[in-house]
Amino acid sequence: MGNRLTRIYTRTGDDGTTGIVGGVRISKSAPRVEAMGTVDELNCCLGIVFTHPLPEAIGETLTDVQHTLFDIGGELAMPGTSMVEQERVDRLESALDLLNADLPPLKEFILPGGGARASAVHLARAVCRRAERVLVELTSTEEINPVSRCYVNRLSDYLFVAARVLARADEGEVYWRHERGPKG
Repeated sequence: MGNRLTRIYTRTGDDGTTGIVGGVRISKSAPRVEAMGTVDELNCCLGIVFTHPLPEAIGETLTDVQHTLFDIGGELAMPGTSMVEQERVDRLESALDLLNADLPPLKEFILPGGGARASAVHLARAVCRRAERVLVELTSTEEINPVSRCYVNRLSDYLFVAARVLARADEGEVYWRHERGPKG
């Protein structure tokens, strides 16, 4: 593969627009650009997750997730393109089912926490939920691959369960206390 970037700055975005595939320029505040940026931000959050030691199954799944998120970003940069197929959603669901199998049912809401690893995954989960909202908003005006939106929805579920697994292995899950009084 040849060089993709020979210069990092081009000055072409100084007017508040950015280029997408096909030579089209759109506003940097366009919903499509917001979606691309939020999916990229989610991928960056997963990069932070990888700074922590992870169980092999979670690490393998999240590696696949990062590649899929890059593909979703590619779809967003190339309107009309579909790279993510249902098989990836199915694979993520299988990984989710395996992780969830040994967890006890939830009886309380969980607060983000439970250690550095779980907290990093909770942050990724929150950004993932935002990415899904942005994708839903984009579909109100433009067509995108519906499988990709489904994938992001399923990913937030996977990240929630992965955070639970990591918290239980580290400092324990942090439960919301809905009736808390003063400490003392």
